[in-house]
Amino acid sequence: MAPLHILGIRVDDVTMSEACDRVTRYIAEGGAHQVATVNPEFIMRARRDVEFAAVLERTDLNVPDGVGVLWAARRLGRPLRERVAGVDLLQQLCAIASQYKWRVFFLGAREGVAERAAANLAFKYQGLVVAGAYAGSSLPKDDRDTLAVIRRARPSLLFVAYGAPAQDKWLARNLLLLQSPDEAGAAKPVPPGLVGIGVGGAFDFITGLQKRAPMQLQRLGLEWLYRLLRQPSRWRRQFALVRFALSVMLQSK
Repeated sequence: MAPLHILGIRVDDVTMSEACDRVTRYIAEGGAHQVATVNPEFIMRARRDVEFAAVLERTDLNVPDGVGVLWAARRLGRPLRERVAGVDLLQQLCAIASQYKWRVFFLGAREGVAERAAANLAFKYQGLVVAGAYAGSSLPKDDRDTLAVIRRARPSLLFVAYGAPAQDKWLARNLLLLQSPDEAGAAKPVPPGLVGIGVGGAFDFITGLQKRAPMQLQRLGLEWLYRLLRQPSRWRRQFALVRFALSVMLQSK
């Protein structure tokens, strides 16, 4: 399916099954591939962040994460077939990884959270090979140390939970570097196929630090309201949804 551009940002029309199939193919084919989970906040941030917008244009796959993206697509006359939420994609890929024995690395979130998320997923998906888990840092000055840790783990699948746009910018500047030895040649590069995915707050949901909305509210597209009620401090971020809706309506005229 041809991609759709919402307010100038590319969104690929893929289902969950198709997204997983693409990741499987990327790992089998080799090379480094970046996946982004695009929601309305991504789109509004990218409109004022030229670097972030460029990253999202270069990614190999931008899945539609968020009911707001699906609404915008319908409004623009190009409906997308399915929402592909980042936390759900992560879990689906861990299930597949447990079968293919891919080495999986969990990077980001607060200290200790990546380790807890990895342990929970390894318990849920028996056979999952956890290559490593590390909080690290999204700051460019810390990239060298983080790359050294990941190189030693040699993952095929890398989940990065620094939040947007930090996680996506981190992947854009580092993913290819992971496919070459370190400066001293001491650490081997990662296996031929490497997929990096920015997953936002997924580790918090997996560990129970944050609760997802009940399934009924998710189906009604009210997950954003549930999160706002639980975290009133998010109101500034949620206001981006209002600006997003107004901008889409103007684009669709």
